[in-house]
Amino acid sequence: MAYDYQRIHVQVDRGVCFATLDNPPINLITRELYGELAAFSSEVAADEAVRVVVLKSADPDFFLAHFDVETILHFPTDTPAERMPGLSEYHQMCERFRTMPKATICQIEGRAGGGGSELAMACDMRFGVKKRTRICQMEVPLGILPGGTGTQHLPRLVGRGRALEVILGGDDLDAKTACAWGYLNRIFKRREIGPFVTALAYRIASFPADAIRRAKAAVDAAELSLHEGMVEEAYQFQELLRTSGAQRNMRRFLEIGGQTREGELEVGRLGGRLGEE
Repeated sequence: MAYDYQRIHVQVDRGVCFATLDNPPINLITRELYGELAAFSSEVAADEAVRVVVLKSADPDFFLAHFDVETILHFPTDTPAERMPGLSEYHQMCERFRTMPKATICQIEGRAGGGGSELAMACDMRFGVKKRTRICQMEVPLGILPGGTGTQHLPRLVGRGRALEVILGGDDLDAKTACAWGYLNRIFKRREIGPFVTALAYRIASFPADAIRRAKAAVDAAELSLHEGMVEEAYQFQELLRTSGAQRNMRRFLEIGGQTREGELEVGRLGGRLGEE
C-alpha cells in the first residue's frame, strides 16, 4: 500500500498501522484532511498486512478539533432537507473504521471535538490521558447537531441520559468522567499512554488474523437480539475452529503449559507467548 498523504503520517510495522494525524494548528477536520481520512480508511481496510490500526495525533493538545465550521457554512441550504436513501460520506467513513476486519484504536492525548469525537467513537477502542483528554460535542451551541454519527454512537457508549447531557450541554467531558461513563477504555499519565497502546496493538496483531476478524464480527453481533447474537457467535466459532491458525495455536498452548496449574495462573502471559511465536 502507498499510504501517500500530506496530513496523515503512516507507518506499518509487524501488522500494526500507526497513523499520526497532523493538520496544524489544531488538527481541524478541513476538507483536505477529511479527504485523506476517507481515502486512508478505504486503503487500510483493504491492506491484508494490517491487523491493527492506531490513530493518534502529532499535536498532544488536539486529537481532532472538529469539522471545519467555515466549510459547514457553505453546505447547500437552498433546497428542502431530504432523508437520504443511504449513508452520508462522513457516515460511510466512520463505518469503515467501525466495521473493517481489524482492530481500530484511538490514542486521544488531547481534545476530541465534534467530528473528531465522532470518528473516535466509531473506532473499537479509545484511550486517554488523565487531566488532559477532553471530549466535546460542541454542535448544539452552534445551532446544529452532531451529524457525523454522534447522536447514534454516543448513546450506545454512555447511555441516553449521559449522551444528552454531553450533546445538549455542549461542554467539555473530562477524561476521568469519560472513562467512568464508558467513552474511554482507560486513562493514563501522559508518559504511559503511548507504551500501553503500542504494546496492546502489537499483542493483538500477533494473533491469527482470522481470529481478530471473526471475534470482532461476533462482538458486533451483540447489537442484534440475544438469540441472533448467540447464533452468530456459534457460527464464527465453528468457522475459526476450521482454520490452521486455531489448530496450531491450541496445540501450542497445551505444549507450553496450558491446562497446568502453573500455566493457568499466568494464562495471559501464555497468550502473549503464542503471539510471539
